[in-house]
Amino acid sequence: MASVARKLDLIDTSPAFTQADADRLNARFEGVGTAEMLQELLTTELKGRVAVVSSFGAESAVLLHMVAAVDKDVPLIFINTQKIFGETLAYRDELSERLGYTDLRVFRPDPYDLAASDKTGLRWSYDPDGCCDLRKVRPLRRALQPFDAWISGRKAFQGKTRAALPRFEIDEGRLKLNPLADWDKARLNAYFDEHRLPRHPLEAQGYPSIGCSPCTSKVKPGEDPRAGRWRGWDKTECGIHTPDGDEPVF
Repeated sequence: MASVARKLDLIDTSPAFTQADADRLNARFEGVGTAEMLQELLTTELKGRVAVVSSFGAESAVLLHMVAAVDKDVPLIFINTQKIFGETLAYRDELSERLGYTDLRVFRPDPYDLAASDKTGLRWSYDPDGCCDLRKVRPLRRALQPFDAWISGRKAFQGKTRAALPRFEIDEGRLKLNPLADWDKARLNAYFDEHRLPRHPLEAQGYPSIGCSPCTSKVKPGEDPRAGRWRGWDKTECGIHTPDGDEPVF
C-alpha cells in the first residue's frame, strides 16, 4: 500500500500548467472582453477541467452570472468553514438556483482536523492564520483535486495585496483564472443593475467584504473595502490565494 500511495502523490503533484502557460494566456487574452474570454476557454481547452470557486460574498454574483451564461454545468465549489453567516448560506442557495448551476459542491473542514486542532471552535480568536488554514485552505485543496484549473472572483481594486493581479496565474500547479481582475466597483455595480442580480443581504448593512462571521466586521465610510476582515490583526488574506512558489498569504 505504501508504494501505491507514493505513486499517487507523484501524480497529484505533477503540474498541469506552468508559468509559461499563464504568461501565454495573459498575452493571448490581453484586451479581450471578459465574457468573450470565458466563452472561448470554457467551451474548448478548459471544458471539463475547471471549477469556479465562490465565497458567495458581496460581489460574487457577477462572476457566477458570467460563467453560468456560458456553461451552467461547470462545477461550483463553496467552502463552508462552519463559521459562515447564515445570510451567506441563504444567498448561496438563492443565487446558485437562480442562475441554474447544476453541480454545487460544498466542502467542509475535516472533522478529525477540527477535533485535533480546534476542539473549542475558538481558534479564530487567537490564531486566525491557523483557523483559515484548517477551515478554508485544506478543504479547498480537497475540492480542487479533480481539476487542472479554477476560477476566482478576485479583483485588483480590493486591496494592496491584489494591486498587480493578472488574469491568469499558477497556484500549486493549477491554472487560476481571475476574469474580473481589472474590473472596478462601478463596473460591478453596473453589471448588477443591468442583469438585475440579487445583492448579498449583508452588503446594505455595511459589509462590503464578507467572510466568516467571527472575523468580519462592518466597514466605516472611507475605509478600505476589506478593512472589516480580520480587524485588529496584521492579516489581509485567508491563505487560499497564494502565488505559485510563495509562502501562503493568510
